[in-house]
Amino acid sequence: MEAIMARAVQKRQVFFLCVFLGVSWAGTEPLQYFVAEEMERGTFLANLAIDLGLEPGEVSARGCRIVSDENIRFLLLNPLTGDLLLNEKLDREKLCGPTEPCVLPFQLLLEKPFQIFRAELWVRDINDHSPVFLDKEISLNILESTTPGVTFLLERAEDSDVGINNLRNYTISSNIYFHIDVRDSGEGNVYPELVLDRVLDREEVSELSLTLTALDGGSPPRSGTTLIHILVLDVNDNVPEFVQSLYRVQVPENSPVGSLVVAVLARDLDTGSNGEIVYAFLYATDRILKTFRINSTSGKLYLKAELNYEAIQTYTLTIQAKDGGGLSGKCTVVVHVTDINDNPPELLMSSLTSPIAENSPDTVVAVFKIRDRDSGNNAKMVCSIQDDLPFILKPSVENFYTLVTESPLDRESQAEYNITITVSDLGTPRLQTQHAITVTVSDVNDNAPAFSQTTYTLRVRENNSPALHIGTVSATDRDAGANAQVTYSLLPPRDPQLPLASLVSINADNGQLFALRSLDYEALQAFEVRVGAADRGSPALSSQALVRVLVLDDNDNAPFVLYPLQNGSAPCTELVPRAAEAGYLVTKVVAVDGDSGQNAWLSFQLLKATEPGLFGVWAHNGEVRTARLLSERDAVRHRLLVLVKDNGEPPLSASVTLHVLLVDGFSQPYLPLPDVAAAEARADPLTVYLVIALASVSSLFLCSALAFVAVRLCRRSGAASGGGCAVPEGHFPGHLVDVSGAGTLSQSYQYEVCLTGGTGTSEFKFFKPIIPNLPPQCPGKETEENPNFRNSFGFNI
Repeated sequence: MEAIMARAVQKRQVFFLCVFLGVSWAGTEPLQYFVAEEMERGTFLANLAIDLGLEPGEVSARGCRIVSDENIRFLLLNPLTGDLLLNEKLDREKLCGPTEPCVLPFQLLLEKPFQIFRAELWVRDINDHSPVFLDKEISLNILESTTPGVTFLLERAEDSDVGINNLRNYTISSNIYFHIDVRDSGEGNVYPELVLDRVLDREEVSELSLTLTALDGGSPPRSGTTLIHILVLDVNDNVPEFVQSLYRVQVPENSPVGSLVVAVLARDLDTGSNGEIVYAFLYATDRILKTFRINSTSGKLYLKAELNYEAIQTYTLTIQAKDGGGLSGKCTVVVHVTDINDNPPELLMSSLTSPIAENSPDTVVAVFKIRDRDSGNNAKMVCSIQDDLPFILKPSVENFYTLVTESPLDRESQAEYNITITVSDLGTPRLQTQHAITVTVSDVNDNAPAFSQTTYTLRVRENNSPALHIGTVSATDRDAGANAQVTYSLLPPRDPQLPLASLVSINADNGQLFALRSLDYEALQAFEVRVGAADRGSPALSSQALVRVLVLDDNDNAPFVLYPLQNGSAPCTELVPRAAEAGYLVTKVVAVDGDSGQNAWLSFQLLKATEPGLFGVWAHNGEVRTARLLSERDAVRHRLLVLVKDNGEPPLSASVTLHVLLVDGFSQPYLPLPDVAAAEARADPLTVYLVIALASVSSLFLCSALAFVAVRLCRRSGAASGGGCAVPEGHFPGHLVDVSGAGTLSQSYQYEVCLTGGTGTSEFKFFKPIIPNLPPQCPGKETEENPNFRNSFGFNI
């Protein structure tokens, strides 16, 4: 602890030494740099590294900067080379007006260590303005009795340039009566006087027009002209004379507009019009004409606009008194503007460092300068901050101050300081300015991001659109700045077989999770994702959370009928004895649905039947049963259309067609059904006629085919294969033939009678007798699912 305090004392001593050296160096003569006005931006002025005795790299390392009282950015410093460049074109007339020389003071501020050098930029004038007369024509009334050698005051021209480029000479157009005499006012200004060379004769020449030319001293010189119109009058031998040739008055800058400044007085001994005096401004500039006005008859001078001591402290006015005969005299009025405390102090911030590291002692937070545009006590200032802050103000030269930390800052105690710098002058009344700055304390990365939940459960419905937003995870970090900026990422899954990269993605900035592809509940019901949150500190800290994604089922699978098969093969017929009672189980429609929950709840409905009311379908198990007792009037063949529908929203459905054959005690052979459309067409006479015609043609063709087959079979006696008739144990015995005409055999046998499918023929195959009471099988049927199906192929012989 003692070593730390010793090092702190050593650093403070080094800091005060640097400040002392900066103060001592700042007291030397200012550096002077010269530049002509209107030079282009970027003009090289000097190398500050050479002038300050620094290496080129030290200019940037020491934080060199340019500070101006007026805060005008007219200079530019290249911190790499130390070159001082012109930042903008300078107009000397706007910057300094008539003041010569035009000097713009500024300071060179070195922050590390703190040091100030005073410098001046001298702006040289160039001849960029021509002399200008305020009046385009000067009128003079001259008595014809005027003796040669008499002078007449003329309006002088104005030239904004200074020095040699200012107004230097006047000339007049060639004539025999007058010449120009150039006079010096003693203040560096010249004005013209018209001198009479010979006596005028009004009867000979009543008026003259001469051109007055004003020339400056530039190279080449610029000029301006005005016209002198001379009217020759009769004798007026008395010139107006002022009581005082010089008037000096003091006027406070807060004087109201219209207040009286001074009253001048001139006398003329002439009478009549020659003794009537008119007062007017002579050699007045635009600024004077905008600020003052004079009563032409009384000679009283009034304020026309508000005065500002900070802009102009002195006005010099020339007032002319002209009588009715054209003779005139002049006097000078000097108006001194006195200062009042009407300008509050100003604070010009040079540099501000924020945030401040929480463990940095004696850190310079801000460098600023204060000023007051008033004068005297009105311009004297004091500067202060609040007492309960760990900062102190240290004064420097040229009204500069530095704001320094008094002790190391602790962000955990306070992360932000609002500092109010108060600057007050000593005028009457006192004026003050307050400047508020905010200093933040930077943080170290000592807190890992924390998720709002350790486990998230998200739900997404299957068949979602790709890039669907499925949820958001959120983590916060107690640190500040980059240490609190959280970046989200997906961690490797615990199950290496899970294709996480193709399932989900996360927005690294806000933790939003997106499904990358359409999910299928039938393939994947749920999966887990580990999400990591890391801050951007150094070193970075991180945490993780578990996200469980549940896929919700959607009704996207229609029911699929397992039995009876609907694969385009020859349909199988369900046989029902005519003696069956009501509720007899004909068959059972078996269907499944790939969905789950209520989307997989199936219901069955009989949509269409050849004879409505004869059969019914149980809604919940798909069993097809007889609804009533059968009668001899019921048709032999029946076609049933059963609808299988799930309980989804919207519901999906499938349909299946059943063929039912009514038999008398199972004694009728099991033959394939003809086209069901023929049976359904009985209700339409035209359809019936078409069916009859088609049946007739088909019967002729079938008879021919049977005859041909019979001949072939007879020639191949004893053949047991090849698509013909297979008669077990040879031909049927004759005693088995029933001659009674009932169409049945005299003994009871069971045969398999099935239509061959996919062979390209429509033949029946009669196989050998099978064991009695065993059910025959049709291709594609599952006999286990229908108990009644086992007895549907028995024949009574």
